[in-house]
Amino acid sequence: MSWQKEIDELRYRQELAKQMGGKENVARQHAKGRLTVRERVDLLLDQGSFREIGSLAGTSEYDEKGELKSFTHASRVLGCGRINGRAVFVEGGDFTIHGGPATPLTLVSPGGFSGPRLPLERRIPYIRLIDSAGGSVRAIEEQGHAEMPVYPDRWGVPAALMARVPVISAALGSLGGAPPVEAAASHWSIMTKNTSELFVGGPPLVKQALGIEISKEELGNYKVHAYQSGVIDNVAEDERDAFRQIRLFLSYLPPNVWHQPPRLETGDEPNRKDEELLSIIPHNHRRLYDIREVIRHIVDKDSIFEIAPFYGRSLVTLLARMDGFPVAIISNDCRFFGGAQTADGCEKMMRFVDFADTFHLPIIYLVDCPGFMIGPDSEKQGIERKSARLAIALTQITVPAISILIRRVFGVAGGLHAALSRLNLRYAWPSLYWGSLPIEGGAMAAYRREIEAASDPDAKRIEIENKLMRLCSPFRSAEAFSPEEIIDPRETRPILCGFVKDAQEITTTQLGPKARMGMRP
Repeated sequence: MSWQKEIDELRYRQELAKQMGGKENVARQHAKGRLTVRERVDLLLDQGSFREIGSLAGTSEYDEKGELKSFTHASRVLGCGRINGRAVFVEGGDFTIHGGPATPLTLVSPGGFSGPRLPLERRIPYIRLIDSAGGSVRAIEEQGHAEMPVYPDRWGVPAALMARVPVISAALGSLGGAPPVEAAASHWSIMTKNTSELFVGGPPLVKQALGIEISKEELGNYKVHAYQSGVIDNVAEDERDAFRQIRLFLSYLPPNVWHQPPRLETGDEPNRKDEELLSIIPHNHRRLYDIREVIRHIVDKDSIFEIAPFYGRSLVTLLARMDGFPVAIISNDCRFFGGAQTADGCEKMMRFVDFADTFHLPIIYLVDCPGFMIGPDSEKQGIERKSARLAIALTQITVPAISILIRRVFGVAGGLHAALSRLNLRYAWPSLYWGSLPIEGGAMAAYRREIEAASDPDAKRIEIENKLMRLCSPFRSAEAFSPEEIIDPRETRPILCGFVKDAQEITTTQLGPKARMGMRP
């Protein structure tokens, strides 16, 4: 006896599921410049690798004979697939079905299956393709009662995931309620430039509560969340670009914390010494330069992937490769606030070092920090508390870390580099200029009476500043064994490639979750 009849019904139901919310709703989704969840999964994953879980979950209608009349799939699509041959778990909301809400049906099955538990137990990366309007009061009528907003595994499992596997969120539509919070609870997040927004309460709620008329774009588009709030790390031109960036981001990471990041052969000579590094830092420390150009001369060619480039812009955080090994690189960008450490920059750096430590990425800090950003705005943003949290994070990292002091290193902010609780071997370039305070401004604070009592205060101030500048030679400091070594800038790449290669011997002994539960989102 054959089971072909039942197999035919299985295929029929699966085909109905692929119709999602119907042609009209799919067309409406496309008209907004957005793909459907199934199109997204196909574009993100290696061709033909997706194995769906719960393909028959949904709502059905039967006739009086018990024959199936209609079937609508649940508003979530989830399953396993591969990216560049490596296993991943993907979950995405289907906006064509009631706006893709995260109903209890889509979160956990009666048998106890919960989507996020699978990547947790299989130890594979978890990717959320978020396109959900969140909860709706319409559910009260549909269910016949108001629901207590607590669901199994809503936060406990994601917290455990972040301690063990890479978690990625892509905001691909208008996200409201819980989905934007889920987007933030990730190691890395991305949103599309013109087809996504996110907010905990949309324009109707804002109008009702605050009396403010505002559009979805003004409330929560990429300019709000990638440039100002820092909720989203990177921005994509469109969905295809988002999937390209997701695949690239994952290439730097291990599948879980029990593995080291994968080395790729880049063909770049580890002993390369670029002549441009000899003159790339201006003698006048007030002049600007492009720190990304400095980094390009040091890391493997074409290996840079910048994280959160528009937030906390006086600080640069990026992934790159040194002799094929993935590394986490931090530096200051003197083109924004002179490279001063801001409250946003503290937050950005703290998250980044936690992320690097979680996934065993050696940390390299190219230091050019004139100190904390000062002024009333900085005080209102809580620069002191943010810097204290950063200092604690730097004492907790366990991966090998190294600092290259390339120009200014001033004050407490300048001292917040590399691993604060361990031996901190620092290499300095001859362009190093450092101290507790910059001489300009600092001289006036320290020698105010002498300067104001002089017949020519300006001339006296300049005299004192010039005297102090002569004493600030890095060679004088090196005589006191601080910094530990001054190097030719052209030697930086060979030194760092050696450091990163040696670091692999240490990180291989540190595999597994850290004592703290993952990264601070």
